[in-house]
Amino acid sequence: MPSDSGSQVNQSTGSIITAAIKVHRALGPGLLESAYNICLLYELRKSGLQVDAQRAVPIIYDGVALDCGYRLDMVIDDRVMVELKAIDRFAPIHLHQMLTYLKLTGYAVGLVINFNVPLLKQGIKRVVNSRALMDVSLPNADALR
Repeated sequence: MPSDSGSQVNQSTGSIITAAIKVHRALGPGLLESAYNICLLYELRKSGLQVDAQRAVPIIYDGVALDCGYRLDMVIDDRVMVELKAIDRFAPIHLHQMLTYLKLTGYAVGLVINFNVPLLKQGIKRVVNSRALMDVSLPNADALR
């Protein structure tokens, strides 16, 4: 299971948000999610961050890892999960989805970033998996390695 100090996670999330703001300022709202994904991926790697894009997330059912086709948009420095959106507005399901992904993987913090907003800070939601913060061992975390 990924584990890092809060300061490392905060440093990573700060770098991610800075890069996302740069992309949003250059492109503005109104494009497809895939355009923001490619540009943010480029910007994060350019800044020296380790980015794992489209990481598979298996579902552990009855003790078996099953590939159900779930993919994480990005995992940064093996400590912060990022899901991108280009939607009119957040719905509760978007944050629930991130929390479920965090629980499945054992990560403590995720960012859901919606680029389809006039000001990007209105489109950033931080989601915390309190179980991972308490260092609870999750059986699914090992399936990602």
